[in-house]
Amino acid sequence: MIGLEGALYPWRFRLVLALLALMAGAIAWRIVDLHVIDHDFLQAHGDARSVRHIPIPAHRGLITDRNGEPLAVSTPVTTLWANGKELAKAPERWNDLAAALGQEPKAFAKRLQQNAEREFMYLVRGLTPEQGQHVLDLKVPGVYGLEEFRRFYPAGEVTAHVIGFTDVDDRGREGMELAFDEWLAGVPGKRQVLKDRRGRLIKDVQVTQNAKAGKSLALSIDLRLQYLAHRELRNALLENEAKAGSLVMVDVKTGEILAMVNQPTYNPNNRRSLEPAAMRNRAMIDVFEPGSTVKPLSMTAALQSGRWKPSDVVEVWPGSLRIGRYTIRDVSRTEGRELDLTGILINSSNVGMSKIAFDIGGEAIFDTMSKLGFGRDTGLGFPGERVGNLPNHPKWRQAETATLSYGYGLSVTAVQLAHAYAALANHGKMLPLSMTRVDSKPEGAQVLPEDVAKTMQGMLQQVIEAPRGVFRAQVPGYHVAGKSGTARKATVGSKGYTENAYRSLFAGFAPARNPRIALVVVIDEPSKAGYFGGLVSAPVFSKVMSGALRLMNITPDNLPPVDPAAAMPQTADAGVSNGGRI
Repeated sequence: MIGLEGALYPWRFRLVLALLALMAGAIAWRIVDLHVIDHDFLQAHGDARSVRHIPIPAHRGLITDRNGEPLAVSTPVTTLWANGKELAKAPERWNDLAAALGQEPKAFAKRLQQNAEREFMYLVRGLTPEQGQHVLDLKVPGVYGLEEFRRFYPAGEVTAHVIGFTDVDDRGREGMELAFDEWLAGVPGKRQVLKDRRGRLIKDVQVTQNAKAGKSLALSIDLRLQYLAHRELRNALLENEAKAGSLVMVDVKTGEILAMVNQPTYNPNNRRSLEPAAMRNRAMIDVFEPGSTVKPLSMTAALQSGRWKPSDVVEVWPGSLRIGRYTIRDVSRTEGRELDLTGILINSSNVGMSKIAFDIGGEAIFDTMSKLGFGRDTGLGFPGERVGNLPNHPKWRQAETATLSYGYGLSVTAVQLAHAYAALANHGKMLPLSMTRVDSKPEGAQVLPEDVAKTMQGMLQQVIEAPRGVFRAQVPGYHVAGKSGTARKATVGSKGYTENAYRSLFAGFAPARNPRIALVVVIDEPSKAGYFGGLVSAPVFSKVMSGALRLMNITPDNLPPVDPAAAMPQTADAGVSNGGRI
């Protein structure tokens, strides 16, 4: 029949043959094309089923203090992972694997069963290379290892709030680790390997891209001063049964932050039982009313106005001042009915400071505080840093003017307060703050007249050294300057102040004649022996400043005079004691 039909319709037969020939030719051409001309296509698809690129972890950059002491280092660790499908075929090895990993067998087996269909699951991360190799030596089917890096912090809780920490994937999550994450992170590399269809490694072919290590970061922190500040602040909290505390130390000549500590703190190397409150860098994040520590700034505004000079006197008797519905009171009894400007600071007179503020106006005080950095970002770029609040009223009423002058109605951080005192100590020149080491002295801005700043330095020296001064802040061998403060704590979520809740403060600098270090101490809710700044925070200032001046080899400027007679060698006595021979 076929032959007959072909004879009857020859064109149809020839068409079928032609189509078959074309198909055969197309197939032949495609075979030649793939194997001879375009052979990269098959190779690419074959490689896609066998050649893999696995990442090479990058070594995170080293963080050091200003002297090169390591504060954050990366150590190699092993991460173990498993192919659930492969591991599910060897249940008899699960107990051995659980024992090697230190996990409870039943819970481990349940986890493996839940992930039996997955081709990737983490078993454990961050093992030491020795621990990881011990598990891999068991040769459990489906268990593999990855090389990673884990961050270690040699100073532990002492630098925790400054350095911060990284997460399990080695990304910065707090502190300088987060602020400089891109700088520190580095770039991962790539390694080309051959794997079979089960994902098992057959051959390590080559490194296609080398890992690029992160850059190192040298901080402005001096680890010696950081340990000193940490110890003294911790001891002060224990002695005064306080809730929390902060301390900030600034280099007056460079703007570098030499120490920054907070209590309570935490160990970044072991965060299993970490409480969120302990993670807060209170020096940067907590804002508070600074109380009497801003009276020197208000007094600076008065001197700058030209309407007041240090010898001018203000009547402060009877220690209270009525303003409408409000009454301003002095906490302590003053020396007399009248006080000069230095006496107002020594006695911390709210009445005297308010009367001066009424004369110069709230705008003048606001302008001075604004120039000294209140209500503005410090420029440090620290994660979560707050700027506080410096109110500027269209019309300054007496109550608002008075409260601003003696440290209420505004909020600052400990860093901002230290920055302001550093500018005062630097003869009115404000330098930008820095958390990284400064190798060349930065250009600053002259925010206060130099003569006014120097006058205020002398007045603050008397606040410490005068008979009624804050003697607990004195440092043997050095002239120091500063001001204590005590501020009531505002109620959270409502207006008013919490009863019997205070912050004790001290801010100052030394040596007074050529200032090098500015230091601020804040202690939150001391409850044992008292709460005044001169009683609680001033001793911390004295101890930390004393140690810092000596560690930095700063020449003493308040040594007692040497008695020439006592300094002369007793040659005659020496001759007698040696049988008359000299």
